[in-house]
Amino acid sequence: MESKRVLITGAAGFLGSHLCDRFIAEGFDVVGMDNLITGDLRNIEHLFKLKAFEFYHHDVSKFVHVPGRIDYILHFASPASPIDYLKIPIQTLKVGSLGTHNLLGFAKSKKARILVASTSEVYGDPTVHPQTEDYWGNVNPIGPRGVYDEAKRFQEAITMAYHTYHGLETRIVRIFNTYGPRMRLNDGRVLPAFIGQALRGEDLTVFGDGSQTRSFCYVDDLVEGIFRLLNSDYHLPVNLGNPDEISIRDFAEEIIRLTGTDRKLITKPLPQDDPKQRQPDISRAKAILGWEPRISRSEGLERTYAYFKNLPPEELNRTAHRFA
Repeated sequence: MESKRVLITGAAGFLGSHLCDRFIAEGFDVVGMDNLITGDLRNIEHLFKLKAFEFYHHDVSKFVHVPGRIDYILHFASPASPIDYLKIPIQTLKVGSLGTHNLLGFAKSKKARILVASTSEVYGDPTVHPQTEDYWGNVNPIGPRGVYDEAKRFQEAITMAYHTYHGLETRIVRIFNTYGPRMRLNDGRVLPAFIGQALRGEDLTVFGDGSQTRSFCYVDDLVEGIFRLLNSDYHLPVNLGNPDEISIRDFAEEIIRLTGTDRKLITKPLPQDDPKQRQPDISRAKAILGWEPRISRSEGLERTYAYFKNLPPEELNRTAHRFA
């Protein structure tokens, strides 16, 4: 039987590369696409020798064309950390709007099912806790995070429009904080920033008083949820994340214990519009997909720390300020 063929955009990124691995393991032919503005070919170099994998170095904001049959599309092309989208705000808006439009049109032409990667950032600084898919959010459209938040909100809107107007098979996943191997130490997100500071012998930087919360999901759990959602018949947004909520200060203390550093915590002012709380309500994912996280934070952190410890020194010494 002929293998199904899937296009994965953002394939050289953290999540995209893990999705490439999963779909290859499931027997799919995988077409990876990435303009490498934040992705890294090292994340997928192990796949280049495989007949089931091909790669296009391309920007989906311009147009999208892949010859031959495409059965599924996973749209994960987007900067995903504040360090990136504050540095390249226009590209962030374009990939969420023009890129999504191009891929939806491409999916329509190929009669393919498309899953788009949205984010918990559509909830902004939430006034509802935990966040359910029915919550519309509290977003500042002209604040520093607006370029990412509103790009993702538009992405959801145009995806739903293609579903209702064209009858396109669409899926929408709202991804909460996810971590694991292949994250960039210098991308500004909480976990790699803390581990990077610990490995460099620096104090760990906590913004505000550290009472703001996050909920961290290990990447293998997230990929399992995405795989199930793609293969479901559900077209409305679905939260995927780990509801095990922890304050940033307590999380920093966990990283100190994990790494064995003797450094202390220092505080800096909280960035504008930084969400005070992040915790997914995953009732919908449990009911529709039979999904919930399986990997504990302690186990996931051990795996992730092992990855970061083995990075080359030049990678470790690229510092970044943390924002998210």
